[in-house]
Amino acid sequence: MLKLRLITAIALATIFVLALYTLPDLGWSLFLLIFILIGAWEWAGLSGFHSAGKRWFLGLTVLITAALLPGVSEAARHTGAVLLTVAAAGFWIFISPWWLSRRWHLRHPVGLALTGWLLLLPAWMALIDLRHISPAVVLLVILVVAVADSAAYFSGKRFGKRKLAPEISPGKTWEGLVGALLAVTLFGIGLCLWLGWSFWFLPGLWLLTIFSVLGDLFESLIKRQAGKKDSGTILPGHGGVLDRIDGLTPTLPLVAFYAYLPYFVEIAFR
Repeated sequence: MLKLRLITAIALATIFVLALYTLPDLGWSLFLLIFILIGAWEWAGLSGFHSAGKRWFLGLTVLITAALLPGVSEAARHTGAVLLTVAAAGFWIFISPWWLSRRWHLRHPVGLALTGWLLLLPAWMALIDLRHISPAVVLLVILVVAVADSAAYFSGKRFGKRKLAPEISPGKTWEGLVGALLAVTLFGIGLCLWLGWSFWFLPGLWLLTIFSVLGDLFESLIKRQAGKKDSGTILPGHGGVLDRIDGLTPTLPLVAFYAYLPYFVEIAFR
């Protein structure tokens, strides 16, 4: 299983990096949209939508994303990106901890649809907008989440004793979280020494690590409530698309929110 996971991860990483550095804006957006739509279909399944409900949710997702594609309407796209980013930041900072602590089971189809869009669309927009800053920013966020995820898995497997959230994800441990933070710290120190960055960069990486775990726990809760182990089966050894991007759904919009801060300050003091 580990070998299959590794092969799939290498293949995905290669395709992703090639797309990140070679595709034009519209091509990049459409490339990402493939995964977003697969994730939307998986979310509909986890939400318990019947077949017609799944098609409606997927169709509405297509309509919303079509309106936000580069070149359709830059004013609408920019406004949509800002609103989605702010909404996602608010959700992950304030609502998701409460949701997880209460293990809230949302059943209303409209609420489920809105939550699905709040997970998927801001991450999609963040990947598009952060690439405008630099493709390296996109890679950095993904690498931090990957390092944290791998370190949490291996350190938890080797040293894990104290459960982090036993009623949500029994496999996650406090030792795994500590391992993730230590690995990300070493990764960050290496970057700072290599690129001459300030070590004040490290707290940002710790926050990304914490929120990546939060995203992982959130998807684990939704899967547990749906009675499913994985969100899908499309990625051999990994499960579904949502299983691969759960740590990115909070971190990407939060980095985009940070990037938008000068814009928010300008608006506030205009």
